[in-house]
Amino acid sequence: MELRGNLSGRRVTLVVGAALAALAVVAGSLVPRVSTAAPAVPVTGTATHFDGLGAPYGGCGLPQEVLDSQDFVALNVYNTPGDYSFYPRPIPPAQAAKIGLWDNGRNCGRFVQVAIGDYCTGTNDGAAGQPFCRNGSWIADGYSGATLTMVVADSCGDSNAWCRDDPNHLDLSTASLNRFLRNGVPVGDLNPAHWNNRKVSWSYVPSPNYTGDLRLGFMQGAQRYWPAIAVSHLANGIHGVEYLGENGAWTQAKPNSDMGQSFIIGPTTSAGTSYEIRVRDAADALVNGGRTYRFSLPGQCSPTCSAAYTSVTYTTSDGTGPTTTTTTTPPTTGGCTATATVTGSWSGGYQMEIAVKNTGQAPLSGWTSSFSFTGDQRVQNSWNAVVSQTGRQITANNQGYNGSLAAGASTTWGAVVQGTNDPLPPMTCTGR
Repeated sequence: MELRGNLSGRRVTLVVGAALAALAVVAGSLVPRVSTAAPAVPVTGTATHFDGLGAPYGGCGLPQEVLDSQDFVALNVYNTPGDYSFYPRPIPPAQAAKIGLWDNGRNCGRFVQVAIGDYCTGTNDGAAGQPFCRNGSWIADGYSGATLTMVVADSCGDSNAWCRDDPNHLDLSTASLNRFLRNGVPVGDLNPAHWNNRKVSWSYVPSPNYTGDLRLGFMQGAQRYWPAIAVSHLANGIHGVEYLGENGAWTQAKPNSDMGQSFIIGPTTSAGTSYEIRVRDAADALVNGGRTYRFSLPGQCSPTCSAAYTSVTYTTSDGTGPTTTTTTTPPTTGGCTATATVTGSWSGGYQMEIAVKNTGQAPLSGWTSSFSFTGDQRVQNSWNAVVSQTGRQITANNQGYNGSLAAGASTTWGAVVQGTNDPLPPMTCTGR
């Protein structure tokens, strides 16, 4: 019997207070963060899989469509073998021994290289208090050694043996399993028939093919008195954000719970909406030699940001001074179109192909196309995209192999739909 680890439904704490409460959050004491050692060399752990990030955010504080890669993983919140209780998040210093490799979010935004390991011939269901691979053994097979580079985007705090008994456990994106490369070719059929919650080995690696600069956005509910931002597109993760306060001094920003890429900053003037920050990476070094980033609360965030993520443009200065400013636009921007064509139909269903084209001047690193059905149609199967359906709404994010589109380039994804072949609705496309 095939046993699948599907640990969806991440719990993410997002506190949006009233104005006075928000001011207290900005001005109050910082939540201490206690660092745990990260794997300097490959470590071995069990691996499960989950379907996607929660809404509106994954554990790191980013919507799934904003991630640098749709190949993503979750790390363990707790390191409590044999103890399946829940503890406060972020875990306080007094309970530092319980901190898992999630490290209160400090490992968010880092990339890991994952290698497929042994297959379990027995029961590997993660039952609390039970050993892994019961009544069986671990064996190597033709999938062993297949690799994929993935970004840390979520947290695993569930009360099962995987998330508690194995400190090196990884929870992998389900859609990524068949994209692991063996001899440079996607394995294609690792999941579900050859999975059974395998062993993997993994270690942190630099962000692959990194170019450009940081991406900044305000989170849902952000406002003048609760300026919560998310920082992404990181060369080496993120361990802190500092903002230039109204007193002209750099102040450490408070983390937004343990969402490791989200911070609550302060304005440069009292009750203002202009901000200046600098960022520290996973080595606690200032990003880009101390480069500062200046931006303002967007107009669409008055009185509050309603979207899950509202991107912002910014200006930069190298070093700590406010001179020699260069205007930059985060590389998330870019134009694309999505056009659907029905390629076949039958009684009760049809097949459609969607062409995604980069209509901008710069290359895209990823794209999202979406539309709403007009009736009760359902997507039964899809390919070349990570497709989700909520009611009538369809959202399709690129796969890892077809997200990069040069200016003018196109790719396609497709789906088999159950239901009547009604006229196709207009589609939207967002490039990154």
